Amino acid sequence: MELAAGKVAVVTGAASGIGLALAERFARAGLDVVLADVEQPALRAAAEKIAGLGGRTLAVPTDVSDEAAVSALAAAAIDRFGSVHVVCNNAGVASLADPWFGPLSAWKWVLGVNLWGVIHGIRAFLPLLAAQGEGHIVNTASIAGLIPGLDPIYDATKHAVVAISEDLFQAMNVAMVPIGVSVLCPGWVHTSIAQADRNWPQTLGEVPERAATSEVTEPHLQRAIDEGMAPAAVADLVADAITANRFWVFTDPRATQIALDRWQRIAEGHNPQAEVDFPGLPPGKQLVAEIQQLLAGPGGA
Repeated sequence: MELAAGKVAVVTGAASGIGLALAERFARAGLDVVLADVEQPALRAAAEKIAGLGGRTLAVPTDVSDEAAVSALAAAAIDRFGSVHVVCNNAGVASLADPWFGPLSAWKWVLGVNLWGVIHGIRAFLPLLAAQGEGHIVNTASIAGLIPGLDPIYDATKHAVVAISEDLFQAMNVAMVPIGVSVLCPGWVHTSIAQADRNWPQTLGEVPERAATSEVTEPHLQRAIDEGMAPAAVADLVADAITANRFWVFTDPRATQIALDRWQRIAEGHNPQAEVDFPGLPPGKQLVAEIQQLLAGPGGA
């Protein structure tokens, strides 16, 4: 689908990171942009920035984990612009809580945003796109949707987003509905995802304590994020995928090769590897050794 003046894009998680970059990319192409985010001060600032590019904008505070809020977002977009052509279900969070021994609230939060946010976005906007006979949906997953091993909660949501997106792509083709579908599976991107708990919902109680292993993993992860791809470059890849009606959007060939190697081992019946050399992180053997040393405690007992 051509990205041009007269089209309307809706982006969730639009106040920062990839979402803000997508909103800017669409605005520069002449699209009207609806920005949605739960972080209201940052959302207002983002909307002002996008409006400064000359296009029409609408900022809608939205908790994507809430079905009613996403339905209200769709209604607001139609009320303001009359149509929607591109929907980017991009909002995402990550928790540093212990997935196995920490509180269940961490699971509820991450699944609510990363998985239910995508489900709500598809269900709210797909009927609108189908009725007008044109549109494209982009779901933000992660390379973690193809390569587990860093965070079980995050990995679970992103695997689900990849599966849902592929099923949606197939459904649109079988039903001959002219709606394009893309899934974004980025590697490291320079965003504030590691500080996502700034938006922790009070309804879930206190912010969970960080996992003991985060003492080792967090500095490595933050360094990889800081050195990651610029969000604007990711937005360019997404725009290209929409124009070309391409499903897969990858950002790091090294990471996709690891995914390919993983599936080869799966086909051969091998057990999962604990020591995977992932781009941007220390060698897998070193990372495992650091975690094991931490868990062993003083003296390595």
